[in-house]
Amino acid sequence: MTRPVRGAARTPVALAAAALVLLSACATTNGPAGDGGSGRDGHGGGDVARVAPDAEPTGRTPDGTLLVADFGSDTVTFVDPDKGPVDTVEVGTAPYGLTVGADGRAWVATAEGVAVVDTRTRERQDLVPYATDSGPADTGEYRGGGMGIALAPDGGHVYVGVNVPGERGVLETIDTRTREVTDTAAVGRRPFDVDVSRDGREVYATGHDSFDVTVVPTDGDGEGRGTPRRYEVAPYGTEGGLGSWLKPHYAAVRPDDGKLLLPFEGERLVVLDPRTGESAIERMTANTHQHGATITAEGTLFAVGTGPIDPSADKGPSLTVRDKDGEERVIPLDGPHEDVAVTPDGRTAYVTGGFTRDGYWNGITVVDVETGKTSRLAAGERPLGIAVLHK
Repeated sequence: MTRPVRGAARTPVALAAAALVLLSACATTNGPAGDGGSGRDGHGGGDVARVAPDAEPTGRTPDGTLLVADFGSDTVTFVDPDKGPVDTVEVGTAPYGLTVGADGRAWVATAEGVAVVDTRTRERQDLVPYATDSGPADTGEYRGGGMGIALAPDGGHVYVGVNVPGERGVLETIDTRTREVTDTAAVGRRPFDVDVSRDGREVYATGHDSFDVTVVPTDGDGEGRGTPRRYEVAPYGTEGGLGSWLKPHYAAVRPDDGKLLLPFEGERLVVLDPRTGESAIERMTANTHQHGATITAEGTLFAVGTGPIDPSADKGPSLTVRDKDGEERVIPLDGPHEDVAVTPDGRTAYVTGGFTRDGYWNGITVVDVETGKTSRLAAGERPLGIAVLHK
């Protein structure tokens, strides 16, 4: 595949080549994720007890413990960042994203529903079924069910992007007190990522296969909320459709102005204003296919590079650390990765090795942000979503 000069549009020939490579890769991605624990009832988790929604967490998991979603299994894994895995909790088939509230409860998007885990006692409290029919609880890259997930700033609602194979996705709103789905909204296809505005008034669902971000207002009049708005995010165009590599994956909400940052290919950073739909493109330097993204309170963006589309022209896996002024450091990584979490002090980043396609590995890369030194840590089974647990 021929890579364009930065700032130039990719050619149809390049896009066609990317599509062929992708189709070849996709043909081998569904198997390795494991059986995901088939045979469970509709509420999931077999004999795991349901805990009343009003129950308060007890006990304590040490601050700094990592929690990862085991996409290749039906569990989440608790990880000591110095020693490795310390415990697992069964949550449901093929967990993808997760988010953790100030009360210590984790909300995990699985193929079966959203699991509620008390991270202090390491127990599953519930599994909230989806209101949307997303097909059988399956495994693999294209399985239906929850993908991106986020909490409202006040902790009152959870928002999960539900993939419906072959159709538009759905954003489901869950009341965290009653643990019931209270609202749904149509969003883009395969909602990889879900983010919430800092004031909690809007939710952003990134539609991977539809090249878009859907803005879903959480407030409104008698109908419950305002009308969702769809904005195309396609800095290389939409040629190639489902076979294109050049789609949005993850976004981060910039803390100073609320704009969305979406990294593409280690070349272009789309800065999207969710209020107007206007966007600008800033240059990036990693020159690698990018997935996971997160941002610190100070505005430092972390973007995960999974590796090259074209090994003859692109660079390998990396972690981009981009400060609020746009200065970047690119830290090489060994092998593909998917998502990233950062300690509250910004000194250490943890990058999951799960990856959504072939090439994944069962661990986390620990990155010293200041020095760029990395080390590998065993963790879970095809870990994707990750959080650092702290008060």
